[in-house]
Amino acid sequence: MDDLRQKYLAAIAEAKGEGQLEEIRVAALGKKGEIALEMRKLGQMSPEERQTAGPALNALKAEVNDAILARRSGLADAALDERLKAEWLDVTLPSRPVRSGTVHPVSQVTEEVTALFADMGFSVAEGPQVETDWYNFDALNIASHHPARAEMDTFYMARAEEDDRPPHVLRTHTSPVQIRSMLAQGAPLRVIAPGRVYRADFDQTHTPMFHQVEGLALDTDISMANLKWVLEEFCRAFFEVDDVELRFRASHFPFTEPSAEVDIRCSWEGGALKLGEGDDWLEILGSGMVHPNVLKAGGIDPEVYQGFAFGMGIDRIAMLKYGIPDLRAFFESDLRWLRHYGFASTAVPTMRGGLTA
Repeated sequence: MDDLRQKYLAAIAEAKGEGQLEEIRVAALGKKGEIALEMRKLGQMSPEERQTAGPALNALKAEVNDAILARRSGLADAALDERLKAEWLDVTLPSRPVRSGTVHPVSQVTEEVTALFADMGFSVAEGPQVETDWYNFDALNIASHHPARAEMDTFYMARAEEDDRPPHVLRTHTSPVQIRSMLAQGAPLRVIAPGRVYRADFDQTHTPMFHQVEGLALDTDISMANLKWVLEEFCRAFFEVDDVELRFRASHFPFTEPSAEVDIRCSWEGGALKLGEGDDWLEILGSGMVHPNVLKAGGIDPEVYQGFAFGMGIDRIAMLKYGIPDLRAFFESDLRWLRHYGFASTAVPTMRGGLTA
């Protein structure tokens, strides 16, 4: 046994690699290894001989096995040392820049719009996205035969046959929030209502779900002149142009009287839209003085109070500001697309001091 011990311990110590070490292990401890064969001879020995030879062979087996494990660990450490020498790395160098996440255009523009109107005294009002037929249409002076109430334009919620509750719809605008705000707060009142709205439409400039912001201001002496000032100040700050010229075109909305579509002066240079100057006009929103019937539905006396309202698509003004050609890109975007249009950590504009982080 002493010969076997010396033989294998010396071979293990001289092993140069993992492969050579495995060959030694098989030669000593494998099924046909020398130590294994010696252990098989125990059955041919007398009890007295086994009592002496058995523990000695087990000790030899354990010693050889421990030596193999130790040598394997030593070889691994040596290999690691050599690799570290060959693949030296200066850990004092600055790390590579890691790009942070970006803010989605709709979220960023919503924050911008909210900040701008907040500086003009408008608070944010919210309401449910699933609305009753009354809040979405009736209270806003929209007649029962109006095309917007057709199922081809509006998403109606399914009803069981025995369900006699009033119809519910996915709101088609955030105007119901104006009614809810009037009923809850009364007048005077100054609110904006940003949020998701839903219409059965889908093309390059329309999607079934989009984002809208509406504004409402009520008091005893509000006029169209106030509306014009508010919209001019907003456009000047949001589109970051010093000179803004808006054109109010007579139109018709059931919930305002008089009503006006609002266009902004613009030009096209090299296929790029430039706002604030030029010979062209671009429609950006709808507006008007709140209809007396809408005031009555909101619990406001139209003989005492009057006011203006306006509404614009958040997705649309984001497209205009950042030159995004297709509205559908908002919902199919990835980080590369967002970075292409300059969306990173948001900086919120204010009327008083430009951008604030």
